[in-house]
This record gives sequence, C-alpha cells and structure tokens, in this order.
Amino acid sequence: MIVRKLLFFLFLFFVLQGVDAQSRKVINLPDISGYITLKCDFHIHTVFSDGTVWPTIRVQEAWEEGLDAIAITDHIEYRPHSKDIVADHNRSYEIAEPLSKQLDILLVRGAEITRAMPPGHLNALFINNANFLEREDVNDAIKEARDQGAFILWNHPGWKAQQPDTTLWWDEHSALLKSDMLHGIEVYNHSSYYPEALDWANEKKLTVFANSDVHAPMLTKEDEHRPMTLVFAKSRTLGGIKEALFKRRTAVYFGNTLMGQSSVLEPLFFGSLDFKKAALKLTNKENKVVNIKNNSDVDYELELVQPGVGFDAPETITLKAHHVTPLALSGNSEEINDAQNIDVYYRVKNMFTDSTENILVTFSFRNN
Repeated sequence: MIVRKLLFFLFLFFVLQGVDAQSRKVINLPDISGYITLKCDFHIHTVFSDGTVWPTIRVQEAWEEGLDAIAITDHIEYRPHSKDIVADHNRSYEIAEPLSKQLDILLVRGAEITRAMPPGHLNALFINNANFLEREDVNDAIKEARDQGAFILWNHPGWKAQQPDTTLWWDEHSALLKSDMLHGIEVYNHSSYYPEALDWANEKKLTVFANSDVHAPMLTKEDEHRPMTLVFAKSRTLGGIKEALFKRRTAVYFGNTLMGQSSVLEPLFFGSLDFKKAALKLTNKENKVVNIKNNSDVDYELELVQPGVGFDAPETITLKAHHVTPLALSGNSEEINDAQNIDVYYRVKNMFTDSTENILVTFSFRNN
C-alpha cells in the first residue's frame, strides 16, 4: 500500500512538472495606435550550426516565453556539427516550421552570413533559399540575400572577438548601406549593449534590434525575459513584420530598458498606463493625488524635467509594473487657482532614444 501511494505521488509529481513546462508566459506590453506590438527574437541557433538544441526546441522555448515570432539564423560558414548532421542550410527551418504553425509562432526564414571584420556577421531575414548564400566572396553572399528580398542586419557590432578595443563603423558598412545591403543593427546582443549602434541607427536610418543569439538551451528565469525586438506591425503576419522592419518600427527591450524612436516609445509608455481624466481642481496650499496604474511589465523610472507652474510634483517617481502608484501634486502659489491644465514634464530614465538621451513625456491633467 505504501509503495503504491509512493508511486502515485511520483507519477503526480512528474505529470505536474510536465504541465508546468508547457505553460506560456504572458508578456504585458501594450499595442500602440494603429499597430500590434509583437515580441520577437531574430537571432537564434540550433545544432545545424553551432547551437546545441534541435530546431523544434527553439519553437517550444519561444512559445513558453510568450514570443510572437523568431528567426532561426544558423551560420552559413560555421557548422561544427556537420560530421554528425549532414543537411543543407534550409533544414533547420524545415524541421521547425510544422511546430511553429501548430503553436502559432511566426517563423522567419533566415541565416547568418559569418565573416571576419569587416563586415563581420550579418543576419539575412526573409530569404527564400539559404543555400544560395554560400558564396566565396562575402559581397556576393550579401547581394544574393538582398536579391532574395532579405532584410539584412549587422549582428553584435561591438563583439570583442572582432572589435576588441573600439566599436568602429567601417567603410565596408557604408558601402553596404549605399547598396541597399544593410538595413538594421543589433543594439543589444545576448548580454551586451552597444551604445554606438543606437547612435548609428539614428544617424544612418537603420532599424534597431535586440536579440538573444542563444546557442545553448534557453534557461530564462520566471521573473526575467530574453532580449527581444519589439515590432510594431500592422498585422500579426510575416508580411506585417517585414513591412515594419523596413519602416524602422521597432524597439529594443532588455531587462527593464527600452530603446528606439520616440514615435514608438511615447505611445508605448502612455499605452501602459491608466489614470482618471477628471478635473483635479487643485488650488494653492492644497494637495491632490492622481493614482496611475501601470499595466505593463516595465517599471518606468521618472525624473522631473522642470518645476511646475504654481504647483509641486515629485522629483522622482517609479511607476512600478502591475501596481498603482500615487502621483502627489501640491499647489504652491495663487497661479494654480485659475490654471485650466496642469502639465507635468518627466524624463523616462529607462527609455532611450540614443546613447545619452531619454524620452520626455508630459502628463497633462485638466484642472478647472
């Protein structure tokens, strides 16, 4: 009897473990006006290059972590498992595709052109046939990707193995840009942030990316998330993603940090928040509180940009994820009595438009 009970509890334990392993995390980030916010990772590897997992594992991981889309980008030129795994460059995509459709994960056909600097490593997304990228001359390989209609991005531009001292933009990259053979750049790769890449993206009109570049099994903790590229797409389709990438509607998301153009970051910020729009009726020597609910996964860290006219506001405040935070305002002069609106200007310290600048947001409250 005791043995039977023990076996039952062991069976129950393993069943529950299996159920837990199949659960899907929900990433809470809002859509913005006119667009769907898609959570994507466009740089991952399998055993068909130098990764250590089967392609279907990458799809399963993406589903469990709440992603919408991935691109398996196995190396064209570097395949250390080729003695054991004999296949062409399209095989990892072909194996992963059926499960991606079953789990509703958008799977982008991609590959990594893997060369010394310059130009370094480049991901080609939305290709038709990875085998045709196997060319002796790197420019021929990149041109083939472009001719297939690919979106091409420069991976880990400040990778110490290739740029050990200074992260440089090379003449070769200018030539690629001029020839429509470079469209994006990784600002964040795995655990490395490249501030130069964010500035180059603004200067040279490149699309920004954050990707995991995962090789081993993805072991993300429950309260963490992998680096990802947020894509603001017109539709949750491969075509919608491709259009958004070429239009530069992306943001970088790693840790508690977001980076990109203010045109997407500001609506993402305000789309995360709920607060009452009723008139405050704040007067001199009076206090009012606006309760701000943050529905997103991001703790927004705010710093006051300038003093209020006729009122005081907190110098710093953190709108904690999934919490309601009180914003306390107090009248400090007679000017506030007749004010029609109260405008509070904050810098969002963990939302960057370039390597040194944060986005500025304005809370505008009706007063009378």
